[in-house]
Amino acid sequence: MQRLYDFIRRHPTGVDTFWAVVLFGLTMLWVVSVPDGSTDRLWAALILPLLSLVIALRRRMPEKMLVLAAAVGVAQLALDIMVNVADFAMLVIIYTVAAHERPRWASRLALIGGLSAAPLAAIRWPVDKDGSVASHVFFAVITTVPFVLAWVLGDSIRTRRAYFAQLEERATRLEKEREAQSKVAVAAERARIARELHDVVAHNVSVMVVQADGAAYVLDAAPDQAKQALETISTTGRQALAEMRRLLGVLRTGDAPESGEYVPQPDVQQIEDLVEQVRGAGLTVDFKIEGTPRPLPSGVELTAYRIVQEALTNTRKHGGPEAGASVRLVYFDDGLGLLVEDDGRGSAHELYEDGGADGRGHGLIGMRERVGMVGGTLDAGPRPGGGFRISALLPLKPAH
Repeated sequence: MQRLYDFIRRHPTGVDTFWAVVLFGLTMLWVVSVPDGSTDRLWAALILPLLSLVIALRRRMPEKMLVLAAAVGVAQLALDIMVNVADFAMLVIIYTVAAHERPRWASRLALIGGLSAAPLAAIRWPVDKDGSVASHVFFAVITTVPFVLAWVLGDSIRTRRAYFAQLEERATRLEKEREAQSKVAVAAERARIARELHDVVAHNVSVMVVQADGAAYVLDAAPDQAKQALETISTTGRQALAEMRRLLGVLRTGDAPESGEYVPQPDVQQIEDLVEQVRGAGLTVDFKIEGTPRPLPSGVELTAYRIVQEALTNTRKHGGPEAGASVRLVYFDDGLGLLVEDDGRGSAHELYEDGGADGRGHGLIGMRERVGMVGGTLDAGPRPGGGFRISALLPLKPAH
């Protein structure tokens, strides 16, 4: 049964042609059976087959077939060809025109034709010539009902098809929007990974370079200090690799993470370890915590850690050999304050003007983006007495 239904859907004109042939046969039988003198058989044999053509081509040329059916109806009235089986084609073409997305004039013409066909036939060929006017009106109304039902059914089908077409269009549009949102999410995640990688690599490689230079300087004079510097380089390198594996792991597809490869996201508690690491690299850092430490949202803690990390890295890169730094963490009731200052040479103007777009890195740009994501504020620039200052306020509730 399903195969038959699929065949009918694939060959609608062939199916219509089959029914047109059936209607043509029934029409010819009616023409032959008509009593002599009741109608002109020759005209009936020439005109009525046109209604079979209406059935055959109703889907391919519905407007033209509607006009043809209307012309045949007028010819029937004029030539006194009584209502017969061929007139069933008029019901079919009225339904077809109303069911398709065709010009509205065709649908209106079909409705007008259906409303007028039965009354005109009742006037031209009254069933009971001696009947009352009421009986004639009643008969005309009854015979009009099939035409009206055909038009209403077709119009309902057209409305239903339009509704489903809108649903399909909306589903397609939503699917495209979901794909676009997925691409935006992927782009945002890649940007986050880029910021993380920048912070990790810049900080750890900076520490490793400082330790390597120190080890090379004291290698002959103080082997123990050189050994300690090399151990620091090894530890820092392992930490950098672990963090890079964690960050790049989100880009893998289908690979199961190896146990022990990934580490948790850095938090505020690890800032002290970060300061100790920087001190071990030769930079003097004063670290203080004010207020009552307490757990913070993971996004705020990671942002605080990365800001301190990037600020200390910039101090080593731009502050000079004698630079010192201070780090202040202040716990407020509704947020966390950060203040990182150094007394070095400070950075060139292009490193902090216009958001820090210096063309050589994304340190301050990454800071501003991180702070913006948690709804905080960031102020970065040179200190009045020399050096550089980075001040940030991170609220506990994200901005809406």
